[in-house]
Amino acid sequence: MSGRGFIQDRLVPVGSILLVILAVWYVAAYSMNAPFQRDFDRRAGETRTSVEFLMKTMSQPKPTMPAPHQVAENLWKNTLTVKPWSKRSLVYHAWITLSATLLGFAMGTALGVAIAIGIVYIPALDRSFLPWIITSQTIPILAIAPMIIVLLSAIGVTGLLPKALISTYLSFFPVAVGMVKGLRSPDVLHLDLMRTYSVTKMQMLWKLRIPASVPFFFTSMKVAIAASLIGAIVGELPTGAVAGIGSKLLAGSYYSQTVDIFAALIAGSVVAILLVTAVDVVGRIVNARMGARNP
Repeated sequence: MSGRGFIQDRLVPVGSILLVILAVWYVAAYSMNAPFQRDFDRRAGETRTSVEFLMKTMSQPKPTMPAPHQVAENLWKNTLTVKPWSKRSLVYHAWITLSATLLGFAMGTALGVAIAIGIVYIPALDRSFLPWIITSQTIPILAIAPMIIVLLSAIGVTGLLPKALISTYLSFFPVAVGMVKGLRSPDVLHLDLMRTYSVTKMQMLWKLRIPASVPFFFTSMKVAIAASLIGAIVGELPTGAVAGIGSKLLAGSYYSQTVDIFAALIAGSVVAILLVTAVDVVGRIVNARMGARNP
């Protein structure tokens, strides 16, 4: 893609949407903060011009809805002006959450692949196990997370593993579903050809089904890695964690620090974007080495 094509196809649409989001955000911030500022000025007996009122509305220390520039300032302060290992740094908290995310993602991916292979090769699992897997995802994670934390803490398991297990619960499902579709994607003629060579089920798996499932696998992993991050953040909420993006959300809610809450949410979004991008890059490299054409 040429530089001009990249600007027209990527930067312009993304930039336009970003500007719309910022405009809506500023309007929402003014609408939600103005009543408090108006009441505050009335009690203080102060009279302000429209511009002064607008500036005060957009610079409240504990706004109902923080303005974008307040969140950006908080991100700059807690990311670039403090040491990464400081407990005030969003980088430090993001790393804590990322550790649980990656562990849960690895376990969820392994579990999802194992379940998919079992469903494809054991018809009884397809009829009995798959409906239960689908049903499991209808239970809200906010209801399951405290149960997992309490049960594991009762047997002395705390720290990283409980959060990773919650991430595993969310991440195994898209991998399992994607791999089932991928393992079943080879053409019937290809399957018949392999059978004419009297290949074993293991050879059929490694030489035909798994290579055919690679595009499905990486597509499902992009969903799974984002779900795993959500699971890690949710897992930090019922534990009263002192570190991690979830802990920043909790602290912000306790002390009505809405700016900190929004900054933590954006930090989590940045981590999610980086993780999904990393999986996408690896998927493109693998597909290219296998001879596939990337769009």
